[in-house]
Amino acid sequence: MKTIYKTYKFRIYPNRVQEVLLNKTFGCTRFIFNKMLTERKETYEKYKDDKEVLKSYKYCTEKKYKEEFEWLKEVDSIAVQQSRVDLDIAYKNFFDSITGKRKGKKVSYPKYKSKKEARQTYRTLNVNNNIVVVFENKRIKFPKLKWVKYSDDRTFNGDIKNVTVEKTSTGKYFACILVEETIDTKIHQVSSQSKCIGLDMDMKKFYTDNKGVTADYPRFYRKNEKKLAKEQRRLSRKVKGSNNRNKQRSKVARVHEKIVNSRKDFQNKISTTLVKNYDVIGIETLNMQAMSQCLNLGKSVMDNAWGSFVSMLEYKCDWYGKHLVFADKY
Repeated sequence: MKTIYKTYKFRIYPNRVQEVLLNKTFGCTRFIFNKMLTERKETYEKYKDDKEVLKSYKYCTEKKYKEEFEWLKEVDSIAVQQSRVDLDIAYKNFFDSITGKRKGKKVSYPKYKSKKEARQTYRTLNVNNNIVVVFENKRIKFPKLKWVKYSDDRTFNGDIKNVTVEKTSTGKYFACILVEETIDTKIHQVSSQSKCIGLDMDMKKFYTDNKGVTADYPRFYRKNEKKLAKEQRRLSRKVKGSNNRNKQRSKVARVHEKIVNSRKDFQNKISTTLVKNYDVIGIETLNMQAMSQCLNLGKSVMDNAWGSFVSMLEYKCDWYGKHLVFADKY
């Protein structure tokens, strides 16, 4: 038996009253994050010469801000609390990155959140079962929001840990539900009878396996590149701040959304097929960032999104007890 964490992303359909409350929650969580970030910056500038005072300084919590700004009490209190947690994590990642404790790409200093960002989110925890999913009626109960309709036929058996509510640039709302599940995974024992496959990245066909079979990747960005350029030209001609510009911005966002969703659907299907049909999967180790910056291959590399495909293979091999082998790039 093995414990894993899965995220189920459901599209939700809030009514007008719930939409107003959702937008308020996005604004309140953003306000708390920015307010606390400002306080940290001002405190550092004030006590940067006295490290002991700076280390022992106690920052204001969200409860203190609620006393000053009463409208913060209108939204989910846990979501507001999670903004402080997000800021603490952002600072920890930044300091771990500059000291070398954190592996991978260096993390920059925390930045202010803007209401103009394409993606608005907030996170709430499942405390005392305040989040309920009814699969029969396709409804989800959130704190403050009460019952919200969703459209999806998937079900899950596990404990809900938290939910991230998201508003996309096209105005759609989603609930990303993190679930803790227990699965019975039988790890495959490698032998001469194991089914093996080796994948070599192909810029045009996505990959070519050791038998010469390709994935026939449709290259979604290239297919929609002309349409995207046309919509972006129209956007550039609109007056800033006008309703027509906002409408055109949504059209551009819809083209981008279609590209991303099509690519993700293709990668999910092909990675699941590989993991179910083969016991050992070998892939090459590639530096995608370096490849995108050389030989004018930026668009093609980003269109393939090889990194997200490898991530899918990793967690799916872990779920099904299969083996993913990384070959040296040389």
